[in-house]
Amino acid sequence: MGRIHIVTDSTCDLTREELLKHDIKVVPLTIQIDGKTYVDGTDIEPEAFMELMKNSQELPKSSQPAPGKFKELYDELGKNGDQIISIHMTGSMSGTVDSARQAAELTDSDVTVIDSRYIAIGLAIQIREAIKLRDEGACVEQIVARLDEVRKNTRLFVVVDTLENLIKGGRIGKGKGMIGSLLNIKPIATLDDGAYTPVSKARSHKQVVNYLFKQFKEDTEGKTVKSVGISHANGLTNYGNPLKQLIESTGFNEVEIKFTSPIISTHTGPGAIGFIYFAE
Repeated sequence: MGRIHIVTDSTCDLTREELLKHDIKVVPLTIQIDGKTYVDGTDIEPEAFMELMKNSQELPKSSQPAPGKFKELYDELGKNGDQIISIHMTGSMSGTVDSARQAAELTDSDVTVIDSRYIAIGLAIQIREAIKLRDEGACVEQIVARLDEVRKNTRLFVVVDTLENLIKGGRIGKGKGMIGSLLNIKPIATLDDGAYTPVSKARSHKQVVNYLFKQFKEDTEGKTVKSVGISHANGLTNYGNPLKQLIESTGFNEVEIKFTSPIISTHTGPGAIGFIYFAE
């Protein structure tokens, strides 16, 4: 039996060290801002991007990789008969997974493409589970089945401080009808079905944090918490740090904090967080 290679994209919030250690291949998205194009994770870093976005006259635009980029990688990884699992950010926010699927149809390699239906640490959780199973000797079918279970037991909330980026980028999905009523409040949305879906609203940062913590406690009661993450775009002061302290008060002391990729920051705008947890 050949090897199983794992491919993902640059929105996964895994560190370079983690990617190298587990030989995870990344096909990056690109981002255009002020007439320049940057390769995500290669020539633009998350913190520096926030400054560029703050001073830009126009909303940055992100672009998924072309199918040819995926095909080139798939051809190389699968040339000796090895299998490939390609796990990507939710298809509701990017055409990346569609590019991967097109490439999978074009290549002679054995490729299984998965829409994680999540972003950031939500995507990372599935990649880590795939790594664990692969290294334990699981087959592709077993890994795919397990990732379905992981998705069912994961929740991801998105809180934005401003709706400007979501509206301009056309990413607000089912929330369009709520825009008028959200002008002076903090919208709380899920990504549970892969799309940005408003579920509540709050009038202060503290109310947001309390809502998220309440949901966490309700959803994880009687379960084992496997992973908790906070992906942010300069959102630690208002949301991330207070929420982390509350989570740690339950006895879970491994909350992962990541400054999310420019691709996600473009969608959410400054001050946003993604709150992710996986419990079974």
